[in-house]
Amino acid sequence: MNILFATSEAVPLAKTGGLADVAGALPKALNARGADVRIVLPKYEEIPDSYLQEFRLLAEFQVSFGWRNQYCGLLAARIDGVTYYLIDNEYYFRRSGLYGYDDDAERFVFFCFAVMEAVRYMGFHPNIVHCHDWQTGLIPFLLRTRYAFDPAWAYTKSVFTIHNLKYQGLFGMDLMKELTGAGDDMFVPDKLEYHGAASCMKGGLVFADKLTTVSGTYAMEIQSPYYGEGLDDLLRYRSGDLVGIVNGIDTESFDPMNDPELHTPYRNSLSRKRKNKTELQKEMGLRESADTPLIGIVSRLVEQKGFDLIAATLDELLQEDVQLVVLGAGEWRYEELFRSAAARYPEKAALWLGYSDRMARRIYAGSDMFAMPSKFEPCGLSQLISLRYRTVPIVRETGGLRDTVQAYNEYTGEGNGFSFSNYNAHEYLDTVRKALAAYGREEVWKRIVENGARADYSWSSSAKAYMDVYSQLSADRKESEPWPVIS
Repeated sequence: MNILFATSEAVPLAKTGGLADVAGALPKALNARGADVRIVLPKYEEIPDSYLQEFRLLAEFQVSFGWRNQYCGLLAARIDGVTYYLIDNEYYFRRSGLYGYDDDAERFVFFCFAVMEAVRYMGFHPNIVHCHDWQTGLIPFLLRTRYAFDPAWAYTKSVFTIHNLKYQGLFGMDLMKELTGAGDDMFVPDKLEYHGAASCMKGGLVFADKLTTVSGTYAMEIQSPYYGEGLDDLLRYRSGDLVGIVNGIDTESFDPMNDPELHTPYRNSLSRKRKNKTELQKEMGLRESADTPLIGIVSRLVEQKGFDLIAATLDELLQEDVQLVVLGAGEWRYEELFRSAAARYPEKAALWLGYSDRMARRIYAGSDMFAMPSKFEPCGLSQLISLRYRTVPIVRETGGLRDTVQAYNEYTGEGNGFSFSNYNAHEYLDTVRKALAAYGREEVWKRIVENGARADYSWSSSAKAYMDVYSQLSADRKESEPWPVIS
């Protein structure tokens, strides 16, 4: 089975968030199951030269969209056993950063059209094109409309994965009509129109053959008005084609026994793990104490991640015998919150502003607990990484957090973390205090850590679920006729 992943980012080439981790790791797991999965993404300026040197030029061609006729180069390389293709156009992609430009609409409409044309030069005919988030949402739309009878895409089915419904790629209607060349009939509520704007996300939600999202609970949540971001009616309508599949992590990369960034390798030994804690305390300027419970946070500092709950209770929490290490950047108010806490409680709180993969790994390993009280969380990878590093998560019961973290039950001894249901600051603080109390009982804490260590956080079971989706589409395919044109 030939599967083309179309994505705006993928590790190890380009990353801003969890999408890149999924797009880089899932293909390896699918290939291990016998598929031929290849990845196509833009050739960004920030892709490291060490990887760019591996690529060879396959083709140069023109991409026509709207009134434009733009150059496109197609490059290919084999990296970590997976074939990557790069879409090259320096005007659109030779810039610092991946997103956030005034012409993002034009950049990613070009990317979608370029992927449709690039297939002619890949020597690879996809049975499935698997698209990820709004940046590639127009590919299923193009597949069902402009390219419906194109031999390069004959019998290809499409899958669209929602990584975060909040980010929909909304742009002006007139601009999107001009860029796509589509008529007024496509910019109506049951197609691309969204409250007077044009939605790239709806290109995937309306036109893809199958929809997936990154956890079972999130698949249910987004069919409700509270989580549905104005698209819950459409998602309920397509519920028969919507599947929730929880993400995994790359367990070879995230392995505390073989992670070169750690001070002391460990597997299940809490004493060896705590050597990483004292080393982290020393590096971050905290009081060194193997016995003091340390809470870690690695996150974008945005409201979605529950930082208003943390802000409302931070001073109260820091009266306890506890330490806090935060790595991240985002909204100024939250950056200032942790700057101020670190200044007022220098032996208890520390902030690493920005992102560092090295420091993130040291926090996962050195912390006893990991706080993630999200307002909503499609899947979340941080709680999976923390469990892999034998760090106990404290989460709100939403989305993938609910699917992967089970609250510790003191009567049965079951559970791998601590959780709360209502989005309430003191319910969060009470849950943290329960975790701190459990930490003070060594045998109880060992049991919770052992419970977390038993689960499989690899991509193996998730890859099987994706293969089932692909196989169903292949079985449904009628090879005697291509897709009809939707006009």
